[in-house]
Amino acid sequence: MTEPGDVPYRTSRSLRLIVLLTMAAGFLDAYTFLGRGGVFATAQTGNVVLLGVQAAQAQWADALRHLPPIVAFVIGVWTAETIRLPRVAAVLRWPVRAALGLEILVLVLVGLMPSGGSDELVAVMIAFVASVQITSFGLIGRWTFNTTVTTTNLRNAAQAVYGAVVRHDRDAAAQARSLWPAIGSFAAGALLGGLVTARIGDRAVWVAVVLLVAGLALFLADDRRRGRS
Repeated sequence: MTEPGDVPYRTSRSLRLIVLLTMAAGFLDAYTFLGRGGVFATAQTGNVVLLGVQAAQAQWADALRHLPPIVAFVIGVWTAETIRLPRVAAVLRWPVRAALGLEILVLVLVGLMPSGGSDELVAVMIAFVASVQITSFGLIGRWTFNTTVTTTNLRNAAQAVYGAVVRHDRDAAAQARSLWPAIGSFAAGALLGGLVTARIGDRAVWVAVVLLVAGLALFLADDRRRGRS
């Protein structure tokens, strides 16, 4: 997904941006778990498992509750893919930033929704923006990274450390230096999300919005820096 003025290590692949996005994702998981019905809305593994388990037990009403977030996640992927189509990107000019702006807008709306009866809708909305984020931002430099799911990131980071220590692979060492701070930011975001949600409740989601706005500001700062150079 290339934007005008991109360089090999463009803003969308920078560690600075990925740290902010991953921190926001960790924050959102803590937020939905503590304040919005006890769910993890940014990843769908749990929903798929519970859908299958409860369907096997003929608990159809409970099973079907897990279907809307899964559908929303799929629609989010399609949305991100549509944004990056050449004819759509030409209209938007900056498709990656448009994806980030869409996420910010949806989360602002989430913060305006009351708790209780709207919690299932909140889970759907966050599943949607999480999939937009995953599809739009999947690299740190040259290395793959998932901003909302930690398991694969941990595996890749552990392999990178092994390669650096055992094989003295410089590329693996560079990969480890990028992956581990981003993984740590997810834990930091979850910690922050737990603390803030416990204090201010539903409006805590706007802290995640602040993190994403800071990420959007990185694009503008890098544009200005390239303009001066």
